[in-house]
Amino acid sequence: MKRSVLLLSAGHACVDVYQGAVPALVPFLVVGRHYSYAAASAVVLAATLLSSVVQPVFGVLTDRWRMPWLIPVAMLLAGAGIAASGVPGERAAVWTVVALSGLGVAAYHPASARLARGVTRGDHAAMSWFSLGGNVGFAAAPLLVTPLLAAGGLGATPWLFVPAVLGALMTALVTRAPVPARAAAGATGASGGRDDWGMFARLSLVVTCRSVAFFGVSTLLAVVAKQRMDGGAAAGATALFLLFGGGAVGTVLGGRLAGRFGRVRCTRMAYALAVPSVAGVALLPGPLVLVGVAATAAALYVPFSLQVTLGQDYLPGRVGTAGGVTLGLAVSVGGIVSPALGALADATSPSAALVPVIAAPALAWAGARTLREPEPIEAVVAARPGAA
Repeated sequence: MKRSVLLLSAGHACVDVYQGAVPALVPFLVVGRHYSYAAASAVVLAATLLSSVVQPVFGVLTDRWRMPWLIPVAMLLAGAGIAASGVPGERAAVWTVVALSGLGVAAYHPASARLARGVTRGDHAAMSWFSLGGNVGFAAAPLLVTPLLAAGGLGATPWLFVPAVLGALMTALVTRAPVPARAAAGATGASGGRDDWGMFARLSLVVTCRSVAFFGVSTLLAVVAKQRMDGGAAAGATALFLLFGGGAVGTVLGGRLAGRFGRVRCTRMAYALAVPSVAGVALLPGPLVLVGVAATAAALYVPFSLQVTLGQDYLPGRVGTAGGVTLGLAVSVGGIVSPALGALADATSPSAALVPVIAAPALAWAGARTLREPEPIEAVVAARPGAA
């Protein structure tokens, strides 16, 4: 199992590079193609909006049909779109290929979450490592894209297809490996359990509040850190690195804590900690703001992978749909608040604009208090008469 989890995690990183690559392309499109900021922002919107909205649709499709081939194909599509984005062409063509990349990302996540559930057999720590791969890929994207395009210009984007090929090859090794019957039943939703749409709806609202909190903090963090510490761009970069690096630690920590205390309890405690943590980012003076950033990163990422398996256990008959919503629509919907926070920051100050964000983890905590710990799919399968 460890080898398969490692391969899936690495493949997840390779795919989510393309989510992080799109914002990193913006400065090069502005300079190299003379895009306005509005036109460049439309490119980002093309990838993120389509990916977020379509992911639940792919979740429904993977619940209906077994499509193991979809994962590597989706990875190649995600890479091909970004690889073609620097090829000379009209803006509509660039928008289209980036949207196709977002479509690939959307197709990958529900199917891969289903596969990961089968491979890990519901182990919380192993699922957290799978989720960690995506976080690492997103955070590493600027480190890959910026030096490459700085050296070779937009004409170097075809080289960005390489991670997709590597990821597809690694993931194909897992999709071809046999999965134990009990784990396969959990992955396909063939557990015989009843779907609890009420609990799943509550969980989706919790995840949405988490997304608002994360996007709110990450949108304004670099500017806030620069103002508080008088450190220029380096202060902002340090704060963002701490946010993403702390998030990686929080993801793995969440899997370990859940094995001991349960997923719902860990989720409640994490969001309770997130309230004063986000308040610290908004209000703490000078370098103390970094304390708030570190605590916020851990608190918001501890529940990240736990919410995926909770959703799958609330909808044991629709594992793909659950993964599509928790990893897609609900996770990305927080980006909608970014323009509003930017407008509020212009009217007041970046620090003042962060104050309303404190309400998001508070609402997530309140929602998490209404959740119940579901019985894992694997336990339901094991309890059936004649289970292997």
